[in-house]
Amino acid sequence: MTGEVLIDILIYAGSALMIWNIVRYLQFQKFALAHGKWEDSGLLLRIPLILLILFLAGYLAVGFFGRPDLIIAGILFGGSVFVFVILKIMRSIAQHIRDHEELHYKLMEAQRASEAKTFFLSNMSHDIRTPLNAVIGYTSLAKQEGASPDQMRGYIDKIESSSNYLLELINDILEMSRIESGKLELTAKAEDLGEIMAESEDLFRNQMEEKSIRFETEMDVTDRFVVCDRKAVNRILLNLISNAWKFTPEGGSVTVELKQVSGTGAQPADGHGTQPADQSGRAVYQLQVRDTGIGMTKEFSEKIFEAFERERTATDSGIHGTGLGMAITKNLVERMDGEISVDTAPGKGTTFIVKLPFETATAPEAADGPLCKCGDAAAAKDLTGMRVLLVEDIEINREIAGRLLEAMGIIYDTADNGLEALRKVEAGEGAPYDAILMDIQMPVMGGYEAAEQIRALEDPGKASIPIIALTANAFAEDIRAAEDAGMSDHVAKPVDPRDLQRALCRFR
Repeated sequence: MTGEVLIDILIYAGSALMIWNIVRYLQFQKFALAHGKWEDSGLLLRIPLILLILFLAGYLAVGFFGRPDLIIAGILFGGSVFVFVILKIMRSIAQHIRDHEELHYKLMEAQRASEAKTFFLSNMSHDIRTPLNAVIGYTSLAKQEGASPDQMRGYIDKIESSSNYLLELINDILEMSRIESGKLELTAKAEDLGEIMAESEDLFRNQMEEKSIRFETEMDVTDRFVVCDRKAVNRILLNLISNAWKFTPEGGSVTVELKQVSGTGAQPADGHGTQPADQSGRAVYQLQVRDTGIGMTKEFSEKIFEAFERERTATDSGIHGTGLGMAITKNLVERMDGEISVDTAPGKGTTFIVKLPFETATAPEAADGPLCKCGDAAAAKDLTGMRVLLVEDIEINREIAGRLLEAMGIIYDTADNGLEALRKVEAGEGAPYDAILMDIQMPVMGGYEAAEQIRALEDPGKASIPIIALTANAFAEDIRAAEDAGMSDHVAKPVDPRDLQRALCRFR
């Protein structure tokens, strides 16, 4: 085969191939424009088509007119341009693929969020309706004629229990929401761990006895005064002990143990001598809550710290819970730079182990003043004759608070808003009230402004009247705002009579 024949074959075969490439590229261009966003780079798709047509023209020119050297040089240059453009197109396609993958990921995230929302609403619907059903049902039974006093007391006890569960559920939802949004604030100050442990023991002692559960608390610490957020530590203890109480059957046992395992003044593992003092003044405390309850499977124990997780066996046993307690506990522990773990097995009980590092403090720093010990029934007599101004714009709230005050022997006056309260204080002689119970969100004048204006009165007796915030604004920033406005204490709604009594006792 001569060279001229070979050239002719290459020219005509190349022309045919180029025509095929043009057809295929037109198909690709149509598909790309239909399925991609090429508004800003539509010209990029046309350049290869132009080059392919020029390549075809080059082949045909060589075939008809000769001068292959000139045409081939042009084709080689055009080929370089072609490769450059194709690489640009490939990069653009890769970007489209990446954008598509990101869009797909976001879609999957949105679907997971939607599923989580559906799961959340399903759980909340069940968990809210269950206590509401009890409240409504027992209220209807209490209204029926012929109910004996014992039956009425039983109905009221069940209504109270269901209401407390509903309040616990709402508090858990709000706290979990604040944790996830990053709005939860911890306020650390010197506290007595012994006092915190004693409060938790007192809170659960009666519940454990009613269920015939042996309840023991042990504390082995050298530095009992630490800098911490008292409410957060209380919440961790409450969640863990409450969990143990719920899942431990009658006749079982629950043990709460607090040890100082390292740091300032801590005992070493062998119990001989003391460890060197931590120069930073920090110590690590280990809290263990052990129970002889139903335990958990390995699979569930790995998910227990996730929100709304509840094991099937727990549901079957008739034990109810929000499914948020352990998630809140883990978040609080991590916010305090601690760690939490669980050791459990079905039928063998559960042990939660929490390690928390705290800066140690001295006893005087922990004291906020004398503790009020008026939480018992006899304390109501101590408040007899106390003069209180109740500032509340909602009638039913005024009635409830008024009845509570009457039961304590307190003489009270009322005001519908902050401005009316201010005028009543101004109009009185000396200090007309021993204390003021102040709502926050009210028409005309809110509680914060009213407190600030009372504090600004010229009469020192009136300006120094204790003002207690009585409000549904119950977050840490709300308590701080009340303090900034000059208020003396804070009691959250729904009002626990014991909390109200303790707050008033401070200013008796």
